[in-house]
Amino acid sequence: MHLGNLADASPFTTKDGSTIREVAGPVSLPTDNQSLAEARVPPTGATTAHVHHVSEELYYFVAGAGRIRLGDEEREVGVGDCVVIPPGTPHKLFNDSAEQDLVLLCCCAPPYSDADTELLEPEVPHPGSTT
Repeated sequence: MHLGNLADASPFTTKDGSTIREVAGPVSLPTDNQSLAEARVPPTGATTAHVHHVSEELYYFVAGAGRIRLGDEEREVGVGDCVVIPPGTPHKLFNDSAEQDLVLLCCCAPPYSDADTELLEPEVPHPGSTT
């Protein structure tokens, strides 16, 4: 049995600029076909627009509020919302709050990898960045 806990997961920054803590996947617990992570976008922050050519993603929002852009469509998202992002769909998250992180659980199948992440705009600077 493999058991992990979010509190034990070390945060790291993905290629799109979001900070994640992986609960299951290549960085944490062994998985074959998917990964699960908590992702955070800081107040007034945004991810870099990007696309995954292989992975399908599910975003389930657990705190905060913001917007998500999929292709040419943009919608508000908040606690309890779930968004399906098919492979090959450009997407970007925006945190509209000046005070609270936008927090979501992200499931990727196959597991998340920087190699499957193509940035579609210049990287958005994130906290702690030296660029």
